[in-house]
Amino acid sequence: MATEGIEAVFLTTHNWGKSAGFFQALGYELEFATDHNSGRLRNGDGPYVFISEVPEDREPQTRIVLKVADDADAFRPGPAVEVVTPFEDTHYGTREMTVRDPDGRLWNLQAPGEN
Repeated sequence: MATEGIEAVFLTTHNWGKSAGFFQALGYELEFATDHNSGRLRNGDGPYVFISEVPEDREPQTRIVLKVADDADAFRPGPAVEVVTPFEDTHYGTREMTVRDPDGRLWNLQAPGEN
């Protein structure tokens, strides 16, 4: 089973308001904001951007999120893919796996949550 392309870009930031404003100035629209300094922005039909504020002692990061169609339990990445963490339930209703590419970058694979 293969992934279905880029689902989202996940960013952490030290200032949610400034980061959201940056993307809004580039044409993204705020779809929703949480009450804990995070939210999702979208521009057209492309991948969404999710931004989450982190404390100053954590370095801001960028993660690309690849979409896994339906069944996370049936997904088996090829041997060239290093699985860092297997699929786990998230607090926002999906299941996510973290993998590492040959250069050491981390990627998230996101599947629908269990019903």
